[in-house]
Amino acid sequence: MGTEADFLDVKILGREYRVACPAGEREALLAAVQLVDGKMQDIARKTRNTMPERVAVMAALNIAHEHLSAQKGESADSGKSFDTADVKRRIEAMDTRLDALLAQQELDI
Repeated sequence: MGTEADFLDVKILGREYRVACPAGEREALLAAVQLVDGKMQDIARKTRNTMPERVAVMAALNIAHEHLSAQKGESADSGKSFDTADVKRRIEAMDTRLDALLAQQELDI
């Protein structure tokens, strides 16, 4: 069982979380918290959405997209261009799907 020193209390989108933090990883974890919180704050502000689950999923998609885009940028020798309009359409489709799933989940409760 971990000790108190193995955990870190963080705040993301105004909510507090206690997360496991391996020795020597405190700074990296705090940087990740800052990135995630920043993305979630930005999305919540832009979409005026207050549903934390939805904001979290959209933030995760944005972070994943940025990560994958950076990976593609590293191997840009392939000559393929990045179609931002297609990515935007796909994200909007995911957004619509999330709305439907969350609405159904609320009805099931």
